Amino acid sequence: MGIAFGIVGLFCAGLVVLLQASFRRDRSFSDYAVGGRSYGAWLQSMSFLNSWWPGGLLLSLTGMALGSGVVAFYMPIYSLLTVMLMYVMARRVWLWGAANDLKTQADLLRLRYDSTALAVTSSVISVISILPWLVLGFKSLGAMFAALSLGALTPGQSVACGVALILVRQVWTIRMGMRGLVISDMYQGLVAYVGGTALILGLIAWLAGQGVSPGHLPARLLGVPGTSTSMGTGAVGGPLTLFSMILTGSIGGWCWPPIFVRLYTADSVRSMLRAGVFSAPLSLLFSMALVVLGLMAAGLPALHADPDMAWFTVAGLAAGPVGLGLAGTVMLAATMGGVDAIIQAMGTQVANDIVGAGRVLPYRTSILTAKGTMVVATALAAGIACLPIAHLSVLALLSYQGIIQVAVAQYGGLFWRRGTAAAGIAGMIAGFLTAILLETVLHAATGWFWGLSSGVIGLAVNAATYAALSLLVPQRTAETRRVALLFAGTGQPRADADAAPGQAAPATLAHGDAS
Repeated sequence: MGIAFGIVGLFCAGLVVLLQASFRRDRSFSDYAVGGRSYGAWLQSMSFLNSWWPGGLLLSLTGMALGSGVVAFYMPIYSLLTVMLMYVMARRVWLWGAANDLKTQADLLRLRYDSTALAVTSSVISVISILPWLVLGFKSLGAMFAALSLGALTPGQSVACGVALILVRQVWTIRMGMRGLVISDMYQGLVAYVGGTALILGLIAWLAGQGVSPGHLPARLLGVPGTSTSMGTGAVGGPLTLFSMILTGSIGGWCWPPIFVRLYTADSVRSMLRAGVFSAPLSLLFSMALVVLGLMAAGLPALHADPDMAWFTVAGLAAGPVGLGLAGTVMLAATMGGVDAIIQAMGTQVANDIVGAGRVLPYRTSILTAKGTMVVATALAAGIACLPIAHLSVLALLSYQGIIQVAVAQYGGLFWRRGTAAAGIAGMIAGFLTAILLETVLHAATGWFWGLSSGVIGLAVNAATYAALSLLVPQRTAETRRVALLFAGTGQPRADADAAPGQAAPATLAHGDAS
């Protein structure tokens, strides 16, 4: 235990030193919320990865591959598609953000549609949807403490230790805002995704040395939903199940506020695009290797009793307490990034989008509201995490079906000028309610849609409502002119595309300005 916890302790000590050395007071709420839009490509890349691949996925993705087989490759695929989607939307998002001092996803919707109601609606859906993932982050740390203590800590004690560790970490998140997140993401990202990939490849090599090979997988692990029934593997789903899984992940990635806000922290459009070049191959290698590790671990019968702990079990078998310590350090580094990003995003959204609701609050009020929300969210999630909740993972998956309903208004607003605020609100609410009803009261009805998930069905209702209302009740002339002015200069690359935030090219529009 001393060796395992000692390795994790060294990582934590290095993080504290880095954060203390980089601390500085924020000059404005924008500085606190988006770090002054001052970060280059490599910092952006690590920041994205540390938000996109939380530590819990080391357990769940490995466990999914071990228990369900090759279908787990859907996650590396949609993660790569998410990075590609950034190339399509990055330019307009960053230019609008820099020119109009946008801080959140809801700010973008408020600017595009000139609607506070739409912004508040999306923000409320977002805050509700991301809370279960914060609780899961705490529970993942509980699993880490249970593994590193070699069973000495009970499940309740393990979760309490994980919560206590994150509560200490939140001192810097609350004090430093986005600046602290991006700086720590660099350190944590190198440990989690560079060091973590090296560790995963080492564990794969060890398994291969034990004579374990993915070439000897049972047939049940080789089928994917919708195609495997004819193979006799017993997998369930319809012909569109895998498509639904990949689509939900791909378009939902940039609907999560902790991910979306990363687009505003870059110092230029070029840095954002270069970050994609850096993060895409590392993300693909990390996640693909993790799935292969899970598939190979399926060759060890003892691991099937608790597949979600295979990450720690294989590390312990391969290298004893040193392996456990390294596995715990990688998981902690990844978990901290995801938890910190969620807490910071919730604080900023409540202060900027719900309490502020389109108004410019005094700096002190904004900071106190954001920090107060962070404290409350952390305490609430910590309390829930200490409870024996059996179906929290189901609630987290349900939240994904809800959060993607933001996608229609978001992407429609970025790429279609005729979309209206009323259509965005109606579509978002219709899609969200459809997804919730199909997951609860009408769950059996999803079988009529060839394997589509409740979220994708809701998304179709959302998009149909959005398009129909936008066409049947079009924008007024003044609004059409305002939107045209907003889109001006954001289509083709320009020489000033990489200007500093204070020199951004697009026109700055006050809400309601149709001149």
